[in-house]
Amino acid sequence: MKLVVGLGNPGREYQGTRHNIGFMVLAELFVRIGRPKPKQKFHGEVVEMEVAGEQVLLLSPTTYMNRSGLSVSEAIRFYKMALTELLVVCDDMNLSFGQLRMRTGGSDGGQKGLRDITQKIASHDFCRLRIGVGRPPDRMDAADYVLSGFNPDERKKLSDLVGTAANAVECWLKFGPQETMNRYNVNS
Repeated sequence: MKLVVGLGNPGREYQGTRHNIGFMVLAELFVRIGRPKPKQKFHGEVVEMEVAGEQVLLLSPTTYMNRSGLSVSEAIRFYKMALTELLVVCDDMNLSFGQLRMRTGGSDGGQKGLRDITQKIASHDFCRLRIGVGRPPDRMDAADYVLSGFNPDERKKLSDLVGTAANAVECWLKFGPQETMNRYNVNS
């Protein structure tokens, strides 16, 4: 079994914000598999699917970003999963808008959801798909920036970006991290 986690914050006030792009990617995957009704489990919304003959769990934690580790660690323990079977999809201010970066291991890069996950599972050794949301404008607080909506130019490109990120997740599920890095870690 593989686990794909899309990070974000629950609640209407956070819909459409930069911080919720992980949720947006999982929502796109839900559409691709026929819009199943998520179950409430592991402090999140869970959908099971099959890809290339393997069971996959899609998990959107409902714990808020900075407590995502609670949800992820519960799912990993319940299924006794190896960390090589975990992919976390999240926003990244250190990448320009639209840039994707797949990595296995590494630091949290200041992303509080990743930080909480690494603390709760006591490891950095899992895959993450970072989606560039760009840097905040001069003097804007980083937290305010990631909790804000996309500008009009970004909104025009957002659907394509989410679709490409969902394609990258499907590539990871079918072919693994190295092939995904080769295909999707390009500068935009």
